[in-house]
Order: sequence, then C-alpha cells, then structure tokens
Amino acid sequence: MSKTIVVYHSGYGHTRRVAEYVSEGAGGELLAIDAEGNLPEGGWDKLAAADAIIFGTPTYMGSPSWQFRKFAEASSKVWFTRGWQNKVFGGFTNSASFNGDKQVSLISLQTLASQHGGIWVSLGILPANTKAAQRTDLNNLGGSVGLLVQSPSDASVDEIPQGDLDTAKAYGKRVAEVAARMMK
Repeated sequence: MSKTIVVYHSGYGHTRRVAEYVSEGAGGELLAIDAEGNLPEGGWDKLAAADAIIFGTPTYMGSPSWQFRKFAEASSKVWFTRGWQNKVFGGFTNSASFNGDKQVSLISLQTLASQHGGIWVSLGILPANTKAAQRTDLNNLGGSVGLLVQSPSDASVDEIPQGDLDTAKAYGKRVAEVAARMMK
C-alpha cells in the first residue's frame, strides 16, 4: 500500500469535503493548507515521506486559490533539491459553475507536479455524456486531466452532487493504486 497525502485548501468547506472522499478512496491522509496559505507543523515532512501527493483547491476567478498558490510557491525549496522527484501526483478542483474554468486550475496543478519531476495520474474514467446521464453518474462533468467537482454557490457542503463525490473516491483509489504499482 502506498502512502498518499491529500494536500488541499478549502475556502468554504466544499473542497474539504471532496478532499475527504479523495483521501478515503486513496486510504490517505489529509493535510490542510490554512487560511493564510501555510501548512501545519510537520506538513512538509509528511509530503516528503509520501509516495503520492494529491493536490486540491477551489477554483476562484479561473485559477487555484491564492492560499494554494502560496503553498505552491513555497514548494520551490523542495523543487530545488528535487525532493518530490518521481512521486505520483494527482489533483482536483471545485467551483460553483459547471465549467468555472476548472480546467485552468487542473493544468496549473499538473504543471506544478511536472515541475517537481512528478508522475501525473489522469482521472481514467470515461465521461457520463449521454442524454440519460445524471449528476449521480461518475465523471458527470467530463474531466480527464484530474477530478472536477461542481458545488452550487448557494449549496451547503452536504449538497455536493453524489456523482462528484463518488468520482472523488474512485480517483483517490486510482492514484493510490498507481503509486503502489510504481513502488514494486
């Protein structure tokens, strides 16, 4: 079994709920980026010890939250020493709109992983894109680079579409399985 850390920022609790599902699927551990963009004590050490790192952030104004970007920029110290070289990475994002320019955020996460010399894991689930598709279906938003989640702006954290949460769990499992195969 691989050691997976889900490092995320959540502004209103929705992204945290998604992170919980991703972590459950991965059998991983949550690591929250705080409201000031910082990791808790020992956070960098946990990331160093991980086999897989899954990034999570809300998409605000077409990009990751500033708190997540602060974390990303702080990771340059790790980048310089190649501390995350050959780790397995994945990522997810959440926004209020169906599109909400989430793809831009995912590409930002994928680029961050690539700059660290990481191995990115795609979603690996076909989109639910027929007329019969429902919001309870896996990958009902049609992502491929990573996990896309939509939480209406007036919805509580308990109202995230179940299909998105089920996709989150499946994605966490996929990332952990790829990391376990890489360890062999």
